[in-house]
Amino acid sequence: MRLILLGWLMLVSATAQPALTGRRFPEPPPLPRELRGLWIASVGNIDWPSRPGLPVTQQQAELRSLLDLAARLNLNTVILQVRPSGDALYASSLEPWSEYLTGRMGQAPVPLYDPLKFACDEAHARGLELHAWFNPFRARHSKVVSPIAPNHVVRRKPEWVLPYGQFQWMDPGHPEARDHVMQVALDLVRRYDLDGLHFDDYFYPYPVRRPDGLFIPFPDHLSYTRYRNNGGRLERADWRRDNVNRFVEALYPAVHRIKPWVKVGISPFGIWRPNYPPGIRGLDQFAELHADPKLWLNSGWCDYLAPQLYWPLNQPQQSFTALLNWWESQNTKKRLLVPGLNSAKIGDDRQSGDILNQVRLTRRDGAEGVLFWNASSLVNNLGGLANSLQRDLFAKPALIPATPWLGTNAPAAATLTGSFSLSSNLLTLSWERETNAVTRIQVLRLRYGFQWDDQFLNPSVQKFYFDRRRRQAIPDEARLIGIGQTGLAGDAAVWRKP
Repeated sequence: MRLILLGWLMLVSATAQPALTGRRFPEPPPLPRELRGLWIASVGNIDWPSRPGLPVTQQQAELRSLLDLAARLNLNTVILQVRPSGDALYASSLEPWSEYLTGRMGQAPVPLYDPLKFACDEAHARGLELHAWFNPFRARHSKVVSPIAPNHVVRRKPEWVLPYGQFQWMDPGHPEARDHVMQVALDLVRRYDLDGLHFDDYFYPYPVRRPDGLFIPFPDHLSYTRYRNNGGRLERADWRRDNVNRFVEALYPAVHRIKPWVKVGISPFGIWRPNYPPGIRGLDQFAELHADPKLWLNSGWCDYLAPQLYWPLNQPQQSFTALLNWWESQNTKKRLLVPGLNSAKIGDDRQSGDILNQVRLTRRDGAEGVLFWNASSLVNNLGGLANSLQRDLFAKPALIPATPWLGTNAPAAATLTGSFSLSSNLLTLSWERETNAVTRIQVLRLRYGFQWDDQFLNPSVQKFYFDRRRRQAIPDEARLIGIGQTGLAGDAAVWRKP
């Protein structure tokens, strides 16, 4: 990389920095880091697109608007639902186009474009990470808007599919169904410039009750009988849990064999089991959802865990602080813990102050960030939440926490050259970046006397201006840093005033 300084500046290389810095001026503080994300739901057209069958230009405009909002609020991660029910909001040879996109399952957008590639490009241009949100085993949602396409799993592989409640599910106990879901997930990782692959809490379904209040059993007796006839010895609940554990355990290394830097994220129900920690009450996901996120976190089978701590602060039996601390105690592999917050409930059972205080508690108690459910709550500024975040807690941007266990490659240090302008009113910093490693975002760290200020720049930016005529101060020192795909910062390119 070359950094060209125009103005009355003397340029020095990074290797010469210690001789100039000495002990006179402070080093910059650590780079601020906090994962700040939001879920964009496509199922039922909750967040995007606003309705099925919109013209392509309107689909794109709506998605750009959501990404602009995320950037304006100093968020840094967008989790876009691209496979809600065995369908695809992207070009796929494995599953049909989603009805929530075009209005008819299996119908491609006209004119043809790939929404996921579009989303990746637009997010990265704004310095945002794009995580593809993937529902593994849900085959058909209750909110349907068109007939089932011939190449959908319900038609193509009915032996994999089980009706349950108002939904249809791919049976996790069917090995071929699990393998299909795995191949769809890896196809996403292989073909798109993703920063993360994200799963929510739907593996086995939530229990459904009959009108008399009794639970309806999940109808997987055929696959369980096949398992037992083949020599299996686990009881049904343990077998179900083992099906999910095998899937999660196999997926994690498979993703990283394709692209080591892509984060695997899971957002389970917020309670592992009742009385963990003591006094906690609620659904037992270990026994009823057959999910064991404690095991996944303990084993390091994910890069970030986002337990859905969706309750208001005044519910002691679902205490936000107690649950957050318990999940942190299980984080033995030191992955990223980023609880999900239910901002969509503002005005229902909580005020925006609840969400703001939960953000504060995550900072106090050692979490690495938060995710907001959902995008519409911020678009609609429920309870003034978006304004409050922008004014206070997210007033300044932050980098996503680094994931060095996924790789240590970072953008190279600058090779500095310089030229000078005769103007004393305008300073232009310009640079060119080497292509040794992908740069996701750039940070220009500016020192004014003894104070440092950070400017977060999109990866395409190659110039920065200071104009005294517009009352912009000329800094005493600047350091330009590139941030790579695993969040690691490269060495700084440095300049100082003579």
